[in-house]
Amino acid sequence: MSNALLFYKNVTPVNKQRHAGWSIVGSDRFDFAKGIHSAPLTAVEFPNASRDFAIVFAKNNEGVLPLAVTGVRAGENLFVGSDGKWKTDYIPAFVRRYPFVFSTSDEGKTLTLCLDESFEGCRQNGEGERLFNEGGENSPYLNKVVEFLQEYQNHFRRTQIFCKKLEDLELLEPMGAQFKTPDGREGSLSGFFVVNRDKLKKVSAEKLAELAQTDELEMIYLHLSSLGNLRKAISLAGEAHPAAAANA
Repeated sequence: MSNALLFYKNVTPVNKQRHAGWSIVGSDRFDFAKGIHSAPLTAVEFPNASRDFAIVFAKNNEGVLPLAVTGVRAGENLFVGSDGKWKTDYIPAFVRRYPFVFSTSDEGKTLTLCLDESFEGCRQNGEGERLFNEGGENSPYLNKVVEFLQEYQNHFRRTQIFCKKLEDLELLEPMGAQFKTPDGREGSLSGFFVVNRDKLKKVSAEKLAELAQTDELEMIYLHLSSLGNLRKAISLAGEAHPAAAANA
């Protein structure tokens, strides 16, 4: 995942001078996420996310990160319909936090709340939820946004610890999957990593007990179980291109 911000375009720090009269109109549309074929997850999301998505891992300059597979081809999110609605009950927190995000320039020691000013729900006419009140203080809405992002950041740090353990135990291996969609098209999934079941069986009883104590062993099994959801994504890929089936 080369671009950690994915669908964010015009990220600007939130401040009461620039955004004094700004407000946000919420929406149940997720058109902004149509172009992502995976979405970052935190470990606490695994129980809910594993019901609908295949959970895999990716490596970047910052280490290992879990992802929900949302498409089998780059630039195509199969879980956002033509009406802009998300197709499953669970929506990754990374997506739900949009158009807000924390930025940092000192490895997370200082966090700055930012807003994607290109978000179609941004208003300057008083419509929607204001960011600041008349006195220039954070509105209750903005306080809730900050609280949600702080909680997300805390879960993200815990997830980094979990992923570091997977690396230290050398449990991750590259995943390569060839597939054929119901409409007859062939493709492959690569660039992701999964836990190697054989290596997991060889982890010492002491280490397994530590993973069980922190619920991280449960996260590993949820990840492994979720891989069956790749079939769901492949099936959705066929449904997304019915014309190809007609011409096959």
